[in-house]
Amino acid sequence: MMKTISKLICVLLCVFATTPAFAQFNLKKAVGGAAKAVQAATLTDEQMTAYVKEYIDWMDTHNKVCEPDHPYTQRLNRLTEGLTDVEGIPLNFKVYWVVDVNAFACADGSVRVFAALMDIMSDEELLGVIGHEIGHVAHKDSKKAFRTALLTSALKDGISANGGTIAALTDSQIGDLGEALANAKYSQKQENQADDYGYEFLKKSGKNPWAMALSFKRLKEIQGEGKQSKINQLFSSHPDLDKRIQRMEKRATDEGITPPEVKAEEKK
Repeated sequence: MMKTISKLICVLLCVFATTPAFAQFNLKKAVGGAAKAVQAATLTDEQMTAYVKEYIDWMDTHNKVCEPDHPYTQRLNRLTEGLTDVEGIPLNFKVYWVVDVNAFACADGSVRVFAALMDIMSDEELLGVIGHEIGHVAHKDSKKAFRTALLTSALKDGISANGGTIAALTDSQIGDLGEALANAKYSQKQENQADDYGYEFLKKSGKNPWAMALSFKRLKEIQGEGKQSKINQLFSSHPDLDKRIQRMEKRATDEGITPPEVKAEEKK
């Protein structure tokens, strides 16, 4: 369902033209600035953590974040109530007021859901997306993807060490980093592990784990509607979607868990 909305990442989607009031997701910064960072071979966890923070701070600054009293924010807060941390990493949630259909989670526990995605998914379907993305964070897939993208894109041009202190990424490096994250791929094993973790995470948090299967079903519907080209790479590249739906459905059924009822206003 989403690799997503983790590879940590921030993945690009094509624009849905049906909600012109939304802005388009702002990923690429303007080109400019001197190349600077630590030496790739000696990049520490602490230094990478600093880059993750810089990345998500930039994303939050350059994409419109819905205010705390906005209906989108209130809905997301209601859905994620009780989802406080994953493997000791504090979670924080925000909604981007953008036209793209996407969501992503970063290694620092930042989860970002796009307003256009909320418009086409029910509460349970959204929870499934979030659960899966959190699974990638828990298994450090998002962290590994970010490190790989950082060392192969954002820092590839000019890298220097300066007393062990890192310097800020340039605008063009941030852009390259975002594109590398958007093109990152998870293995089928990683995807299945994220599914399983998301299932358990939601169940332990008092949410209905049927959300996992329902989110995958919704993605399959979107693909069947001929909108696959408008779905983030995070979603459309997931392999064996039917098998993943069956796995999650079987697990919930075997555990005797009843599927949630979809409220009238959530039906598409």
